[in-house]
Amino acid sequence: MSHAQPSRESPQGPALLALPFTGRWIARNSPARRIPSHGTDLLGERYAIDFVGVDERGRTAGTRSWGTFFGTEPPERFFAFGRPILAPAGGTVVQVHDGEPDHVARRSQLSLVAYTLGQAQRLALGVGAIAGNHVVIRLADGAGFVALVHLRNGSLRVRVGEFVQAGHPLAECGNSGNSTQPHVHLQVMDNLDLALAAGLPVRFRNYRVWPPGRRGAELYESGIPGEGVVVEPVDPQVGATSR
Repeated sequence: MSHAQPSRESPQGPALLALPFTGRWIARNSPARRIPSHGTDLLGERYAIDFVGVDERGRTAGTRSWGTFFGTEPPERFFAFGRPILAPAGGTVVQVHDGEPDHVARRSQLSLVAYTLGQAQRLALGVGAIAGNHVVIRLADGAGFVALVHLRNGSLRVRVGEFVQAGHPLAECGNSGNSTQPHVHLQVMDNLDLALAAGLPVRFRNYRVWPPGRRGAELYESGIPGEGVVVEPVDPQVGATSR
């Protein structure tokens, strides 16, 4: 079974990006599973994907406590928190937003229910309350705008008007905005104004995948990581298969 599926393509085809990090991350809310991937077309999210940092055992955090099951946990407990987030392609930085706090994390069902009930209120507060700290890059190849969201407060390292190449450090992974656990949310859209933006499909290049329940990794030249797989960027010189 293939764990990477092509998205429904826009007229110009999917944007081809590098994964915006190093190390291992697990894919969540993948458009390989469903479209819209996050259950909505609002805010340019149609083909968005989330990545949660993990260790070599696939864990998002190394410890558990009473907060894991009944309450909240500090974001610093999670492997993703503070990891570098990199530019996924060359382009011009057109939007930078910082100053949003990193929230406590929530893994318990009890705390998640209460958090979900506040969703409408956060949406009413505007983009900062939803996206948190974020960077938007106008892709140099004209494929749209790529947004990287939920970044760590105070970690942004670029400014509006700066041209970046793929791999340029942008910020650190955080837990700001509408986020229950430290992760990075990536989406490509056709407009900088989120109220008008339509989400565009995306593919990633040169990565390996550890499918759930399997020991061996599979190499991909390009594709969309499937839901729940662990991914890691690889050197483009390593042979891979386009999926």
